[in-house]
Amino acid sequence: MREAKPIDLFLLVLLALIWGSAFFNIKIATYTYDTFTLVFVRVFFATVPLVLWCFYKKIKIMAFSKDWKIYAIVGLVNISLPFLLIAYGTDKVQSYLSAILMSSTPLSGTILAHFFTPNEKFNLIKGIGVIIGFLGVAILFFDKIVISDSNLIYALIILFASTLYVIGGIITLKFLKNKGTENVTTSTVIWSLISLLPFCLYQEPWNNLNPSLESTLSLIYLGIFATGIAWMLRFHILITNGLVFQAHVAYLIPIFGVIFGYFLMDEIITWRVLISLIIIILSIYIVKTNNKGIEK
Repeated sequence: MREAKPIDLFLLVLLALIWGSAFFNIKIATYTYDTFTLVFVRVFFATVPLVLWCFYKKIKIMAFSKDWKIYAIVGLVNISLPFLLIAYGTDKVQSYLSAILMSSTPLSGTILAHFFTPNEKFNLIKGIGVIIGFLGVAILFFDKIVISDSNLIYALIILFASTLYVIGGIITLKFLKNKGTENVTTSTVIWSLISLLPFCLYQEPWNNLNPSLESTLSLIYLGIFATGIAWMLRFHILITNGLVFQAHVAYLIPIFGVIFGYFLMDEIITWRVLISLIIIILSIYIVKTNNKGIEK
């Protein structure tokens, strides 16, 4: 791994921009696609480039090896369920709110990692960072313009989705740590697609499907760029610069989410939203700079 060069910083910002843009595209896709169809098509378009990438790099895909149950569980917990919950919640809240709430993942991750990983234990500074971060989230829940009685449950659903990402990550670290990043991602995406298929077939969405061009383009973007290409970009950054450098993307995603929501979706940004965003980013910085034993 090397010290970050200008091209590495550019790729990190590009990754954050792509992931930050996912939320307003989810919002647009929900206009004319039901949740299961949206997520299934998104995962399908992600699976294709990932599988092709593994074939190109001659990486063995172990989705159906003796460890298939673990790949299936991670695919369900780390991809299918959070994707479904985020799409379901984002249909009822501002797209930038989804981005901010999802940015709390490192905070819940710090708490769970203390109990379920051997080398990421809590300390005073990290505890302060987590408390500050959740205070930032709490500010959002007191802003009735952004979160009201009508959409409170949907905001909580998105928060729960962020926790599922953490749980999936912990399972991955515990059981699949040495199975190769590309293989693990591709194998779990394959199982995510498999887990979604029965629900899509049961719903028979093609009978009532009347998608708009706008929603369809957003859905294709979500699959190819915000999932498939973004994951491959993540691979490159991880291999080239390491986990700590790649983790800095968490600071940028909510910022891009707010920018896209305001300028492209005409969503209302209040002063509480901006204060919450600053507090959460500060808390993530505090937590991440006090992580020990993480790959440099």
